[in-house]
Amino acid sequence: MDAVRAHAPDGADVVLVHVPEPEVAGAAHGAFAGLLGRGRPARDPGIALSEQATAAGEALLAEAAARLDRPCATLQRSGRVEREVVAEAQDAALLVLARDGDRSRLGPHSLGPHSRFIVDHAPCPVLLVWPEPPPGADTLPPPPPHPPHP
Repeated sequence: MDAVRAHAPDGADVVLVHVPEPEVAGAAHGAFAGLLGRGRPARDPGIALSEQATAAGEALLAEAAARLDRPCATLQRSGRVEREVVAEAQDAALLVLARDGDRSRLGPHSLGPHSRFIVDHAPCPVLLVWPEPPPGADTLPPPPPHPPHP
């Protein structure tokens, strides 16, 4: 939210987006369907996980909007995280994205697969931020070795 306040001009439309991970609920549903035997039907845990993810997303968006402390819209989408974010950014002037990989050191692994896809496919400028203070320059990976000379 600090990056949004610093880089989005006053009066700019700000949309906070949350996309729950569909794989978790899908895996629970598949396990439940595969293990369901005789007896009375129980409630599918995949549905419960989806509902919990939606509720957690709403709480996260409300907390983020309060921290932003300026007018904004909130939106919860469903589907593949990286594709939903790219689709939502179609008409954006700027996409602010937090790193989601290994944040203990500098380097390409600080981007997880979702963020890497978004950075590579975003239809607008992307501001990539560290969600906490970044690690020191001493965590930078060493340069690759030089190729042998002919």
